[in-house]
Amino acid sequence: MVSSLEIAQKAEIQPISKIAEKIGIIPDELEPYGHFVSKINLNILDRLKDIPDGKLVLVTGITPTRYGEGKTVHTIGTAQALAHIGVKSCCVIRQPSMGPLFGIKGGATGGGFSQVLPMSEINLGLTGDIDKVATAHNLLAAMIDNHIFKGNELELDIQQIFWKRVIDMNDRALRNIKIGLGGPQNGIPRDSGFEIAAASEIMAILALTSNLSDLRSRLGRIIVAMSKSGRPITAEDLKAAGAMTLILREAIKPNLVQTYEGIPCFIHTGPFANIAHGCSSIIADQIALKLFDVVLTEAGFGSDLGGEKFFNIKCRTSCVNPSAVILVCSVRALKKQGEVDETGSSSQEVLKDLRRGCANLAHHIQNMASFGVPVIVAINKFEKDSPEELKIIKEEAFEAGALGASITNFFSEGGVGGIELANLLMKTIKTDPNPINFTYDLDDSIIEKIKKIAQQAYNIKHVNLSPKAEKDIDRWTELDQNKLPICIAKTQLSLTDDPSVVGLPSKHKLSIESIRLSTGAGFLYAIAGKIMTMPGLPPKPSSMNMELLPNGKIIGLK
Repeated sequence: MVSSLEIAQKAEIQPISKIAEKIGIIPDELEPYGHFVSKINLNILDRLKDIPDGKLVLVTGITPTRYGEGKTVHTIGTAQALAHIGVKSCCVIRQPSMGPLFGIKGGATGGGFSQVLPMSEINLGLTGDIDKVATAHNLLAAMIDNHIFKGNELELDIQQIFWKRVIDMNDRALRNIKIGLGGPQNGIPRDSGFEIAAASEIMAILALTSNLSDLRSRLGRIIVAMSKSGRPITAEDLKAAGAMTLILREAIKPNLVQTYEGIPCFIHTGPFANIAHGCSSIIADQIALKLFDVVLTEAGFGSDLGGEKFFNIKCRTSCVNPSAVILVCSVRALKKQGEVDETGSSSQEVLKDLRRGCANLAHHIQNMASFGVPVIVAINKFEKDSPEELKIIKEEAFEAGALGASITNFFSEGGVGGIELANLLMKTIKTDPNPINFTYDLDDSIIEKIKKIAQQAYNIKHVNLSPKAEKDIDRWTELDQNKLPICIAKTQLSLTDDPSVVGLPSKHKLSIESIRLSTGAGFLYAIAGKIMTMPGLPPKPSSMNMELLPNGKIIGLK
């Protein structure tokens, strides 16, 4: 079987200038990074401001399994399929992090004949946006410790410094560290740690900002610590926000690449959906909606994570309503949700397990439909799937309220493998989008917001707060920060906070361990269960199989 890397290496890729010219981007708005990647100058929004927006479509999925459900493949593939039926379309996805790339998950450029190119460059850093996020983040961290070392005029309480450092790598050894060791000349010793760059508040800010002025304002609002008298200390107090904006002045510009079939794709920002809000940038969406009739945008992991946060956080900020949701699933993943792992079997017992697993699909359909948006299901077909299995999933999707369900094969066939889905989508988005039914009101208390998310998105009625979480709620309420949206950091592998629990649990409780404040991003950040904001590497990381051959060819990238 030919790998996605081999397909990418044999692809006929067009110069990015030609892709840009076809879609109406003028040369002054194009800032090339080599022959096949370019940044888009934000001045394009001024030129296109009077052009009506196209239709925005969200692609999300069921609860993920180790197989991968194919959301990125479907985001890319659906844009390709729409082009086959004459619709001017594009896709907007997040930039891959090198942590998962070298770990176990691999890259995030799709796969097979539904991937974005150049695959290697995109997965290995693209235009350096994530590095700039990390640099801006770590500059602020350095300025905090320098301020304390140089007299601590603002009287920061070193026991209440919230701002850690970040790196774009999976490294569990950095989760908890002591800094400032080695004597008085090396700083003030204190406990700290690292998070992965995708979890940085600056990454969320970059994804949610609307322009450079807004970016500068948001960076200044970041709360990094408390003073000894209980006053919040911000990046503005430390006079760091100006320099941070300088670092991010290019990273705010979306990146333009192309799919295997030459369809334009914007890649911008990379927050994870389990430990952040999991959506690509508002700016990339805004540009795409001015240039295309239909824009496919992806939210990470299941609809309980990226999907929920897309509506309650991103749509609240952007004021853009999606016209439809495509929910991706597969036979083998739904069998796993039914607690069976027989990918080729279609016995009556296994079919019964599949139906039980479809309760997970039904929940995700109802979760997305609750926002007032039509939902259609894409069934990602694999070679061993039987007609009986596919029929069951279609039946269960309709029963749960999906407006349609289509079998796709984007990986092996490219856009042709989803023409039925493309036609179904175009029928679904004929009318104007409905106003969004948000899960909670911003005036709800913090705990009320968390409970409403838990019930709607996770099917969980009871929330347990740790003593620290209770103190956090009291503190943020006292500081008048309780009107913000909620971003819950939770395992992607279950609707609960326990990754071993599959299907549609009904008797579990959601445990909130702490609640952080992300004033720059504009949300409260609740940590559920044992979720880590710094992942670790597996026993045999993917990096062990990667190599650069003497002829310059890359092998082992996935």
